[in-house]
Amino acid sequence: MRIGFIGLGSMGAGMAANLIKGGHEVVVWNRSADAAKPLAEQGASVAATPAEAAKGAEVVHNMLANDAAVRDVILGSGGVLEALARGAVHVNHATISVALAQELADSHEARGVGFVSAPVFGRPAVAAAGELNMVASGKPEAIAKVQPLLELLAAKVWPMGDDPIRAAVVKIGGNFLIGAAIESMAEASALTRSYGVEAKDFLDVMQGTLFSAPVYKIYGGMIAENRYEPVGFKLSLGFKDVGLARAAAEARRVPMPVASVLHDALLESLGRGDGDIDWAGLARVAAARANLKD
Repeated sequence: MRIGFIGLGSMGAGMAANLIKGGHEVVVWNRSADAAKPLAEQGASVAATPAEAAKGAEVVHNMLANDAAVRDVILGSGGVLEALARGAVHVNHATISVALAQELADSHEARGVGFVSAPVFGRPAVAAAGELNMVASGKPEAIAKVQPLLELLAAKVWPMGDDPIRAAVVKIGGNFLIGAAIESMAEASALTRSYGVEAKDFLDVMQGTLFSAPVYKIYGGMIAENRYEPVGFKLSLGFKDVGLARAAAEARRVPMPVASVLHDALLESLGRGDGDIDWAGLARVAAARANLKD
């Protein structure tokens, strides 16, 4: 199958590589051309524009940073939707707003192009291994066409029904839960440290008893070691995603008071200049509020 893949950041590069390994003809595009070179060495063709990556493709995947990038590349000057033939399918893996997911669904239907919302949970190493967890929603015929491709990228594909906004809101809600877990560990660790119990000792107990899930082990380990690089997920992106959760909640009049607390902590972190570290770095703000050294 001829596939376009747009967006070769820390997640997208590994995902595109798995499609190449699956034996597909993959055409890639990235705003920074250097990111495409390793994929070219693996057999991908490199497009000069997003529209070129989409032209002639049966399926186009994108893994872009935010609403603005997705809208520009797919609906705007990037020209992806215009370049896709009727019957082709576009798969969005990015975390986007519910409003944009609806806009994409409507615009694709008007052009006779399938749209599948398929955001993912997992860090870059998980993406490279093809072991992501993916939530997917869209019309049955579009899902059926891309299901074998999704299975190359994910350990499990979780179906979320026909409406593309369902997968989008599940991803938003999931990222909110991750952020809330990080903030809770950060605050609890600051509390125990203020009484002389190091974060590592406290978090070892929590991870070995009440909270043995991957989120607590991965991010708790980073907090315990005061280590926020290499970055799996930038703090600035976490701030963006909590904003998506608050916007979605406001649209349906759903109170989310913890989201407001998390928003303020992330904003404080950005004010400290920590936007480019992993969002486990929320622990720095919790420590600073308690007058503890990092």
